[in-house]
Amino acid sequence: MNTTTFVSRYLESKYIPHRVFCHSGPIHSLEQAASERGQTPDQVVRSIVFRIGREDYVMVLVAGPDQVSWPALRKYLGLSRLTMASKEEVFQVTGYETGAVSPFGLPAPMRTLVDEAVFTPAEISIGSGERGTTIILTRQAMLDALGAVEIGQFTTQEQSPG
Repeated sequence: MNTTTFVSRYLESKYIPHRVFCHSGPIHSLEQAASERGQTPDQVVRSIVFRIGREDYVMVLVAGPDQVSWPALRKYLGLSRLTMASKEEVFQVTGYETGAVSPFGLPAPMRTLVDEAVFTPAEISIGSGERGTTIILTRQAMLDALGAVEIGQFTTQEQSPG
């Protein structure tokens, strides 16, 4: 089983402490993923890509089961319309398949927004660039690795179709 990924090599090159966790089989839910990692669902960070223009994208990092608040995101970005990127668009702009997306090691810089709840737990996990494998790191290591990002409140407890 591979214990390095493109994302882990990227983090190593930046001297960001982390560990790689490989799941033993397919993942069917957020709860299962968290449990196998010895975490709670709110420690699992999801990277969601939105198309905000013809060829313009933004990545939003959210904690576990939290849902992006479409009105809050539109207001923050000053936009009346935005859509979730398709699987093809996600792969095109990140180089990663959905379910393995990471804000690290992208082929081109992408504006990244982070919901403040992401930094509540002391330890979190995030996409590694490969399905079935994750990167586990501390809150501080994540902040160090992200560098200049925008942190705000971009989630809500109620789901919105957009």
